[in-house]
Amino acid sequence: MIMSRAPFRVSFAGGGSDMPSFYEKHGGCVLSTTIKKYVYLTIHPAFNRDDISLKYSKTENVHSYKEIEHRIFHEAFRRFNISGVEIASMADVTAGTGLGSSSTFTVALLKLLYTYEHQYVSTYHIAKEACEIEINDLGNPIGKQDQFASAFGGLKFYEFLPNGYVKIEPIVMKPESYKKLENNCLMFYTGLTHDANKILSEQKKNIETSDKKEETLLKMCELARELKEHFQKNDVDFLGECLAKGWALKKQMASQVSHGKIDELYEMGIKAGATGGKLLGAGGGGFLLFYVPTDKAKESVRKAFKDYKELPFELDNSGASIIYCD
Repeated sequence: MIMSRAPFRVSFAGGGSDMPSFYEKHGGCVLSTTIKKYVYLTIHPAFNRDDISLKYSKTENVHSYKEIEHRIFHEAFRRFNISGVEIASMADVTAGTGLGSSSTFTVALLKLLYTYEHQYVSTYHIAKEACEIEINDLGNPIGKQDQFASAFGGLKFYEFLPNGYVKIEPIVMKPESYKKLENNCLMFYTGLTHDANKILSEQKKNIETSDKKEETLLKMCELARELKEHFQKNDVDFLGECLAKGWALKKQMASQVSHGKIDELYEMGIKAGATGGKLLGAGGGGFLLFYVPTDKAKESVRKAFKDYKELPFELDNSGASIIYCD
């Protein structure tokens, strides 16, 4: 049996500029981190060597990849000549919560299948192939940040060049700055899930048809670069201001990014002492991230969100990996 693991990501700034409709014209950039919450996949030889058995939220037992209903499994198995296996998936966080779950799943699956086939490929290759599956094969209106973040892990700055290449640069800070970042970021689950593809489809259309939306994304990219400079100077507190500005810009990108309930929860966090925040992912639901600089303010924010599940914010630096091989 082999088990792979890939981390969920939290995007701080620049989200949306990783979509081809934007970066092919202007170039894009995102600053994000992965956290210690993961998708896990296991593979094991099946009893019947001609079958493929898949276990996720449902169970599929098929004889060919052509019969697989799960879209990502289908496309991944189409690329590999594998049968006679049983694969099961588990995750620390449910889908539709803004942490890049589908891309994290795709990255973990590719890492698993290449290992099962005794093939070594680079981390960049896995991230790139995950993008090909989701964007090209499945036609999802998404960008590249989730796949690269999950594959590489850690706190990093990603540049999406017009020629399609992704440049990856780690953010280097003092150890106490990483700890400060962990301590001051609070995440709460709104209880609302969202259809990311629906929101991103509208955003993609808006980018392609509106110069104002392009200008908004250019401002979001500039914020990401500014945050990178502040982090490298160990000015972690700038994150609060960056999140506040970025969230105001993000809400301009599509009509469903936010709504009354989300706005109400966001304001509740700000009034309790957060200096900035944002809804993670495409919008519409999922997790709210706040930057809260003092212990007194943290106590106040947690009290305000006592009826909402808090997800511990711990930085991951492992990326996609094999964690068990028997």
